[in-house]
Amino acid sequence: MKMALIVLGAVAALLVVIVVIGYSLPVKHRAQVAATIAASPDRLYALITDVAAFPTWRTGVRSVEIQPSSDGKRRWREVSKNGTIPYVVESENPPMGLVVRIDSRSLPFGGTWTYEVQPDVDARSRLQITEDGEIYNPIFRFVSRFFIGYEGTLRQYGSDVERKLGSPVSASAVRR
Repeated sequence: MKMALIVLGAVAALLVVIVVIGYSLPVKHRAQVAATIAASPDRLYALITDVAAFPTWRTGVRSVEIQPSSDGKRRWREVSKNGTIPYVVESENPPMGLVVRIDSRSLPFGGTWTYEVQPDVDARSRLQITEDGEIYNPIFRFVSRFFIGYEGTLRQYGSDVERKLGSPVSASAVRR
């Protein structure tokens, strides 16, 4: 019984430390990933804006539900291992750029993703994705910062694009 109380106390203390560290981390973060993709800007832009096709190439996306728009902005909900997340396109500049935002205030996280597509040599493109994220839950902040990394989803997205369109020429991640 005494050993069980010690273990329970240690787990509770660890949880308190995680929460305290989580609260000390900033709610907002910025992460970037860039890659040179063996595809033209038009082809790359078509891929990243065809939301209905996301389940066919994006890891973890089970389905996409296109939503009606009352303000002229494209909206959809992605159903994935992370649950159902609504998105809205904040701005588009085909084939050079796209800004997407999580369209909910009730999730424990939010933010925007800016996709910049630039032409490169030999019909290749440079794709840079910038996540300006917010993590409201201190435990999620701790896990994101120390275990998953802020670039985790961006790296997966970049890998999915590379797998769909061909091998990358180069890729890099920047933590800010």
